[in-house]
Amino acid sequence: MIHPVFPSIRKDELIQLDLSVTGEHVAHIDIFDTAQFTSYLFDEVLQGKVGIGGYLEHRNFYARSPHFETNTTDFRNIHLGIDIWTDAGRAIHAPLTGKVHSYANNTGYGNYGSTIILEHEWEGSVLYSLYGHLAAKSLAHISNLTKIDAGQCIGWLGHPEENGNWPPHLHFQFMYSMQEWKGDYPGVCSTKELPFYQSNCPNPMDFLRFTK
Repeated sequence: MIHPVFPSIRKDELIQLDLSVTGEHVAHIDIFDTAQFTSYLFDEVLQGKVGIGGYLEHRNFYARSPHFETNTTDFRNIHLGIDIWTDAGRAIHAPLTGKVHSYANNTGYGNYGSTIILEHEWEGSVLYSLYGHLAAKSLAHISNLTKIDAGQCIGWLGHPEENGNWPPHLHFQFMYSMQEWKGDYPGVCSTKELPFYQSNCPNPMDFLRFTK
């Protein structure tokens, strides 16, 4: 059984956000200004609703951080997870039964900030779920846990000063293989890398549930 990651969010609260290079929701703002980015999304676009979207979305705002540069000209700008844009402090719940794989504070402008990765058994295979841009207290909470039940609170959304300097949101991603990563895994890839990451990172929307 798949449990809602945000049990308090209803389907009728959701707004599909288009944050792609041609998307209407980033066309009129300075994406390098976190305060303006946050104010625009929450006050003008969402207005009390919850934003969602982003799987395999080609975005230009990763240029705001050197974290997404590579050693080549093939810049990382294709998003591999689903983003859920909602208020900082909101509790996050495990969608599936599993165990704690790893966690870390991935510091730096544009990075995940506090990050939790869970390991699950799903349809006969191992599957990992990643939760990025969390509140710092989430790591102290998860450090005391080993086994995770579906529906169990695993952490909370962070403010910009602790979530990598982003408007509050959850980066929610799945991976079939962790490739020896711990506490971190690429959430954005380049065009050249896309065939591999698309095969390793299934669409998280298949694991999202919301109250009707």
